[in-house]
Amino acid sequence: MNSFHKTALALSAGLAAMMLSAGMSLAADGDPIKIGYQLPLTGNTAQYGQDFETASQIALKAFNASGQLPVPVEIIYEDSRSDAKEGVTIARKFADNDEIVGVLGDFTSGVSMASAQVYKREGIPQLSQTASHPDYTKISPYQFRNITTQAQEGPFNADWMNALGYKKIAVISEQTDWGQTVVDNFTDEVKANGGEIVFSEYFNRGLPDFRSIITKIERAEPDAIYTGFFYEDAANFLKQARQLGLDIPIFSTSAAYSPQLIELAGEDANGLHLTATFMPNDDRPEVQEFVSAWEEERGDKPGQFPAQAYDATNIMLDAIVRAYPDVTRESLRDALAETKDFPGVTGVTTFGPDREPQKVLTKAVVENGAFEPVSN
Repeated sequence: MNSFHKTALALSAGLAAMMLSAGMSLAADGDPIKIGYQLPLTGNTAQYGQDFETASQIALKAFNASGQLPVPVEIIYEDSRSDAKEGVTIARKFADNDEIVGVLGDFTSGVSMASAQVYKREGIPQLSQTASHPDYTKISPYQFRNITTQAQEGPFNADWMNALGYKKIAVISEQTDWGQTVVDNFTDEVKANGGEIVFSEYFNRGLPDFRSIITKIERAEPDAIYTGFFYEDAANFLKQARQLGLDIPIFSTSAAYSPQLIELAGEDANGLHLTATFMPNDDRPEVQEFVSAWEEERGDKPGQFPAQAYDATNIMLDAIVRAYPDVTRESLRDALAETKDFPGVTGVTTFGPDREPQKVLTKAVVENGAFEPVSN
């Protein structure tokens, strides 16, 4: 924890002690401070929401045991099923609950943005761990995210591939708003670098058979392939690509980064290049503390998305400490906006004036069944 956060916590603790000695109430009858978390706990993206819930509970348990506040913080979870209408219903439910001062989630950009319209109207700070659509934080001053966007990842990957000499690129991505931003941001930078997109196609998430797409990619004779998918589709694509003997370098976004990718794809995942903000073999104490707690709960190593949820929860909790004892929706929003140099497991996070996270991306490759950092 840096000096900024230590000072903030010390001031909060001192103020709390002064108020207690004066007989003043810090919270009504010691009631807990409550935040909401909307996330998919059922449906075809439930594995992500369940990971978010575990990660946030690890963060919350450690926080409440730390004694940073004289009252506990509670998280109220609601299942959005990754459905925009359900997300809006949850947002209204949270908004009607005056005890809820802030909200985490949702998982997808689409559901997060639909819900954001309610939070904008009601003045409730919303911090999504994974909403990466460029327009999400443009909705209102109440939207925050701690994940890098495709506006950053696309050019980063295009420059990486250009530096390796790949000029003719094939691009595939899932048919979603997020997938569109993957293609657009990457393509613009490829062209700016003098490269060429020789093939581009979208697919529906959960596509069981990529073989026709792979065949068309081979006909286009690209130098490399850039992909926008999550680990389930990534595993299918990689396995089928190897089955067909595809021998073209494959790159992807951080969305594919997950231990489950290697578990599902096995040796076929080897050679995949991708970006990441979290590596479980990072030896920083905060990373190893989270990895150990996750392994105790789940029996495996966490991927990037649980790490994002862990950081999002801790960023929200840190803002609550700094807003205390007058924790309102507005004071919490202001505290979140002032987040600077927060030492998370996905890297140091500072929110810029646009409430976008300032972060550093890592280049990684799958080697011998493990994600390894690369320097070129």
